Amino acid sequence: MQLQVEISNKQILRIALPIAVSILVPNINFITNNIFLGHLSEQALAVAGITGVYYLVFGVMGFGLSSGLQSVMSRRAGENRHEEIGLLFFQAVRISIAFSITGILVTNFIAPFIFKAALHNEDDIKMATDFLRIRIWGLPFLYIYQMRNSLLISINQSKYLIVGTLAETLANVFFDYALIFGHFGLPALGFNGAAVASIIAEFTGLITIFSVIHFKGIGKNIHLFKNKKLNNDSIRLILHQSAPIVVQFALSVGSWEFFYILIEHHGMQPLAISNIMRNMFGIFGCFAWSFGAACNSMVSNIIGQKLEHRVKELIVKITNLGLMFSVSIAMLINLFTRPFLSLYGQSESFIQAAIPVARIISLALILQSVSAIWLNAVVGTGNSRRNLVTEIIAIILYCFYVYTMLEYLNLPITIGWMSEWIYWIALFIPSYWYIQSNKWMGKKI
Repeated sequence: MQLQVEISNKQILRIALPIAVSILVPNINFITNNIFLGHLSEQALAVAGITGVYYLVFGVMGFGLSSGLQSVMSRRAGENRHEEIGLLFFQAVRISIAFSITGILVTNFIAPFIFKAALHNEDDIKMATDFLRIRIWGLPFLYIYQMRNSLLISINQSKYLIVGTLAETLANVFFDYALIFGHFGLPALGFNGAAVASIIAEFTGLITIFSVIHFKGIGKNIHLFKNKKLNNDSIRLILHQSAPIVVQFALSVGSWEFFYILIEHHGMQPLAISNIMRNMFGIFGCFAWSFGAACNSMVSNIIGQKLEHRVKELIVKITNLGLMFSVSIAMLINLFTRPFLSLYGQSESFIQAAIPVARIISLALILQSVSAIWLNAVVGTGNSRRNLVTEIIAIILYCFYVYTMLEYLNLPITIGWMSEWIYWIALFIPSYWYIQSNKWMGKKI
């Protein structure tokens, strides 16, 4: 198995496009949930925005752990140290299980108090709390699923990501329909049915992809099951690389939850519209994150090959491809905004109010595509702490803007969503400067 990557558009697309599909499919699952819930009631669609962002806080913590793991495993792949990849993977699984237990405890014992303090509507509080106490049990499956993604990306086998995500999607659509509305002899669980369906789907995807890894013999090539013993040195290395990214992502999505709480103060319709905008960001932003993930892995890999002098060339190639996809997507959003919004079964006044926000999102997606790539390039160099500082600065600017516009000045959500422009620009500038400074050269991980 060839683990070292080449610097070419073909190689970039070979890695990035399967990642895009693997990110796209969970977002299709989330949109499926929301389409069904939109036909259930506007309140269900609105509360799904709050619960979705809450769960995403914990989800991106796992993504942060997997990103740090990916940079380390990619470096080992570039160095042709195959035997260490399986060892690193199992240590990350141990860490992810500890993370998931923490998330379950926080959701059951602390989250209800947070919602009571932050939200105004008692029905919203009860719906959100009941839903999340079910949904959070999918966290262990999600985290191990994310570790598996990083494993396949780091060893240049991202094509297999599609299999697990396809199985997850089929399970999610079936059980969403069956459990929300009560079909095929299953109980009608309403809003909570989406939580149960998502857990079943995550478990299905996890089992499917590990079966593929086993039957394709991938595990043997990287000594995946050879050394499963506790290794404190590897755990410390993974945490050293991942901890800043975990905190970075948690702060990032936590600020989004703050944004949604402020939106809830504006009423049910603005909250429901913002939930759909998050759907849009998720499904159409998958290419930005896929090229970012590819950049993380490829930068680390070629540094492992001692090709540091070609890092900037690689990043520019990935940026150009990412921009091509994001500009095309932005054009599609603006051409087909109404058909997309119509999927959620809402009124004409709802669609009219949502269209201007969608226009703002389309530009934000272009900014995101560039920023995500350069941000992940910094992770690939091994300096994840740098990203944490960048994130903190961006979040301070973001939170100041949304509080001023939505709470203090009480302006429409259209103005509030312009915060995405500020956020992505604030992430790009320090990341670009750091790569151009060459201060990352010679860093070992």
